[in-house]
Amino acid sequence: MTMVTEQAVPVDDPTPPSLRPRRVVLKLSGEVFGGGAVGVDPDVVQGIARQIATVIRRGIQVAIVVGGGNFFRGAELQKRGMDRNRADYMGMLGTVMNALALQDFLEKEGIETRVQTAITMAQVAEPYIPLRAIRHLEKGRAVIFGAGAGMPYFSTDTVTAQRALEIHADVVLMSKNGVDGVYTADPRVDPDAQKLDTATYQEILQRGLRVADQAAFSLCEENNLPMLVFGAEGDDTIVRAVSGEKIGTLITA
Repeated sequence: MTMVTEQAVPVDDPTPPSLRPRRVVLKLSGEVFGGGAVGVDPDVVQGIARQIATVIRRGIQVAIVVGGGNFFRGAELQKRGMDRNRADYMGMLGTVMNALALQDFLEKEGIETRVQTAITMAQVAEPYIPLRAIRHLEKGRAVIFGAGAGMPYFSTDTVTAQRALEIHADVVLMSKNGVDGVYTADPRVDPDAQKLDTATYQEILQRGLRVADQAAFSLCEENNLPMLVFGAEGDDTIVRAVSGEKIGTLITA
């Protein structure tokens, strides 16, 4: 993981600079935004925005990929008979609604924020342009990527890995609901499941553990991009994940 040491960081961050990434891509599932329900929970989104704002004020560049599962899930709609293409596009629009909500709360925290979408919608967002996204990050702005890949059949996990590679991020932060890392089995089913502090992409695949889709894993593994999987619950999990604390499961090539 490429780190930097030259950035000035407020004294409230005790983490040595050598342990902090310079640029991260944070994946937030749509379920987080809804607080387990359909729609957007303002209190939850406000809490997420506060954490991201804290991280950015410490000199770390943050881009975010948001899911849309609190509104629509294309694969599930397909099971009910809907055309998969149309269902996936509905899901993409759900991610844009979440992106706009997060943008609003981040700007209320004093963080300039830009939403970039893979589907053109000029009234509410910029088009996704990697070089422009990098420039925003260098200026201390948050960048939120919405509308997935702009194409059906691509999960937001895959989009997260792809965006991270295009903007030259140091690590992918995968925030998960209901679990604080990667386990040897489903801890909700197997009481003997053990949490893994570190693992390789091959180990995860060989064990058949469901963390992210295989396309995302392949992109990260082939390009030596680390992924940190951690729990979404808590008031400071994002801050701790970025600060280099021992949290979640670090997956490397």
